[in-house]
Amino acid sequence: MVWQQVYDPLGNMALSTALAAIPVVVMLVALAFFHIKAHIAALLALGSALIIAIAGFGMPAAMAADAAVYGALNGLLPIGWIILNIIFLYRLTVENGSFGVLQKSVAGITSDRRLQLLLIAFCFGAFFEGAAGFGAPVAVTGAILIGLGFSPLAASGLALIANTAPVAYGALGTPVITLAKVTGLDEMMLSAMVGRQLPFFSLLVPFWLIWAFAGWKGMKEIWPAILVAGISFAVPQYLVSNYHGPMLVDVVASLVSMASLVLFLKVWQPATVWTSTRLKKRNDDSVAELPTATPLAANDAGISVRRAWMPWIVLTVFVFVWGLPQFKKAVDVRPVFDAQGVQVMDEKGVAKTQPNTITTPSFKFDLIHNQIEKVPPVVAEPKKEPAVYNLNWVTATGSGILFAAVVAGLLMGYSPLQLARHYARTFWLVRYSLITITAMLALGFLTRYAGLDATLGLAFAHSGVLYPFFGTMLGWLGVALTGSDTASNVLFGGLQRVTSEQLGLSPVLMAAANSSGGVMGKMIDAQSIVVASTATGWYGHEGEILRYVFFHSLALAALVGVLVTLQAYVSPFTALVIR
Repeated sequence: MVWQQVYDPLGNMALSTALAAIPVVVMLVALAFFHIKAHIAALLALGSALIIAIAGFGMPAAMAADAAVYGALNGLLPIGWIILNIIFLYRLTVENGSFGVLQKSVAGITSDRRLQLLLIAFCFGAFFEGAAGFGAPVAVTGAILIGLGFSPLAASGLALIANTAPVAYGALGTPVITLAKVTGLDEMMLSAMVGRQLPFFSLLVPFWLIWAFAGWKGMKEIWPAILVAGISFAVPQYLVSNYHGPMLVDVVASLVSMASLVLFLKVWQPATVWTSTRLKKRNDDSVAELPTATPLAANDAGISVRRAWMPWIVLTVFVFVWGLPQFKKAVDVRPVFDAQGVQVMDEKGVAKTQPNTITTPSFKFDLIHNQIEKVPPVVAEPKKEPAVYNLNWVTATGSGILFAAVVAGLLMGYSPLQLARHYARTFWLVRYSLITITAMLALGFLTRYAGLDATLGLAFAHSGVLYPFFGTMLGWLGVALTGSDTASNVLFGGLQRVTSEQLGLSPVLMAAANSSGGVMGKMIDAQSIVVASTATGWYGHEGEILRYVFFHSLALAALVGVLVTLQAYVSPFTALVIR
């Protein structure tokens, strides 16, 4: 029996919207004001969502439970799997002393903490966003910043702020590619439109990042380096997105930005070297739970700089390969052969393939698979929601990180038994984080299948002439709820197209705005905050991280909204719009 979503169950849109917002409010209030542990807060929010979905929105209880389980599995793979394995690699490098050498080598480029932050959090993080996405950049850069001596709050919050401008093209362009599929709009047009919005913020975010860390005066002292990093990222981001497509935007832009910044620092250094690793005007004496490297330990280990960077180079290679569509296709699908052993072709002469049931077994959630229907005005016509879990255990990004960690561990001199022991200890360290992420994804999927998120989205869609601004904020809300720009595009992409066409706006503009606005929500979604707290060993302080980044997230999202509004109505910005 097909169940159709109901978006106004109370017969009053304002009351229905308030009802749909309760799980989000429970999560935010529990974390930010009552200082409840993240895994407990996530479970409380999930519990409230189950009650509201069943009692308030009329979702059958069995369907609600199935949707929550489906989301929980998606929390474990890919997100939890990434966190577990990146922390495993980090711990290996700390234990053998190579991280201390890496720390000194970064200091050799520049001893200024602001410039280290720019190089690691913005440039290096953007590469991992482009190659992997799904929490990997925050996990990697957060761990490195802690190893460099940054306070847990600084490492967590600043890694989250830095991981914004690249997100729309993360995981080799997955958010934009997905947006094209769900909206039916041209992929290249969407890539180009996002590429006419985000470069403004690729230039702004590095300045914002250093201002958040060092204050206005501290930022002004290194403005030439910030400008170099920002321009050398923004220009390739625009060119690749507009003339090549979404897949390699972040990879190319981050490599150009890293190279440009390193070369610039060979000829320029600030007059005043900033040595503090604390946030400006904040007395934060907390200590990370993860072991941190020291220059002394690194010297005693006798490890060369090349060997110190080796684990991270191995990681970069594995993550990049794992992100290639060609690799995923080679592993996750297999050719179809007829009874005579001849490969079967379709009518266009292309070889037919089917999922590889060994490397990618799939499981249908029969209670909800194509049994839940989205209806207008969220979509143009009724649409059934699929619910198939693909266990791509080989090609998942976390698996690539695990293989990289094992290879790097063996090259660092660990025995297989030592690696197994360290892995068990890492699992115990991140156990609560895995519970939190599982509960958060269960919450996100439940609100999606129950229609709670669509109810929230419709409230934004009623903003009329102000829709370019609030439509952008809808993308921000989508990422804050789901933890993923891709998921936000799936959630609200169709709504953006339908609403923009009704209002006479460019659907390409508003679909792109969903993704561009969404990137600023990445720093406040519970999933990313848990990734940051785990990577920096600051578990239990998620509320503090949320309170620190919330203003930055909201302010930057509002600025994206202003830009989109200008592109919708005001010349010469309207010349940038693709129709």
